[in-house]
Amino acid sequence: MGCLISQLAAKFAFFPPAPATYQVKKRDDGKLVAVSTQSSMPIAVDDASFDVLSINTKRGNKIIAFYLKNPYARLTVLYSHGNAADLGQLYDLFVQLKANLRVNLIGYDYSGYGASTGKPSEFDTYADIEAVYECLQTEYGISQEDLILYGQSVGSGPTLHLAAQLPRLRGVVLHSAILSGIRVLCQVKYTLCCDIYKNVNKIRKVKCPVLVIHGTDDDVVNWLHGDGLWKLAREPYEPLWIKGGGHCNLELYPDYIRHLCRKGQSSLPTSAVTLNSNDPNAQNVIFRIALSAAGGPNVQNAQSVVRIACHVSNLAA
Repeated sequence: MGCLISQLAAKFAFFPPAPATYQVKKRDDGKLVAVSTQSSMPIAVDDASFDVLSINTKRGNKIIAFYLKNPYARLTVLYSHGNAADLGQLYDLFVQLKANLRVNLIGYDYSGYGASTGKPSEFDTYADIEAVYECLQTEYGISQEDLILYGQSVGSGPTLHLAAQLPRLRGVVLHSAILSGIRVLCQVKYTLCCDIYKNVNKIRKVKCPVLVIHGTDDDVVNWLHGDGLWKLAREPYEPLWIKGGGHCNLELYPDYIRHLCRKGQSSLPTSAVTLNSNDPNAQNVIFRIALSAAGGPNVQNAQSVVRIACHVSNLAA
């Protein structure tokens, strides 16, 4: 019975866009470029600050990563996306984050997503993020002290897997995160051996600051998952609950995002923060780093793609 539940949880976890929204081609000079499947045009406008990477994993797959360089950046964000998007859908978001937040940013497609080879699985996503981190170290000289791990929804699984191994990380952000795969499907008091993404156990091993953000009306991953992770974190930041927000509909107004970015040099509030997603003029929320996450379909409709956005707090202080 347990294994059947585990298989069900695994099917819930992965919805790679089909067909992929981009392809990877090699130019005459050997540089890899990402090309939109729809328009057949290169995705990147600023080619000099954008690297398309093909990275080998220890499980034998080649995964694709987008690395966006910011010459003014001190920190780097390693972004693990949700279960139903690929890098082609996320590029515009990455550009905005790089510019507004003055960070380097690397996002990657899990095995079986986008132009990455293989099939998605829990353990493949672990191998994927480990390979990306190794690439950041060897190719770009980025240390864990200057690295923020960001995981949205299913991306919280590989994020916490890596974070549990890196004691000197700058910080971790968990957006619409899950306690575990089976706990998304049903309430259980104990972690089953066949469960997937046992974040409920791994969060205890994370030594860096952890920020949790969640929509209070999330009907895919109940906000209590985020609340549970926050309470279990060893060094939690005050959580960000987005009042009325769901799993894939945390739309933010442009002026609201700009306001948060203008307040970027201010300090983290000392009390828990609740955002009203219907209030574009909320003046009481201050963050140094404001991140938006582009998400994919509701689990009931794997073809619809919606945009999700959220914010992260000051992890650079």
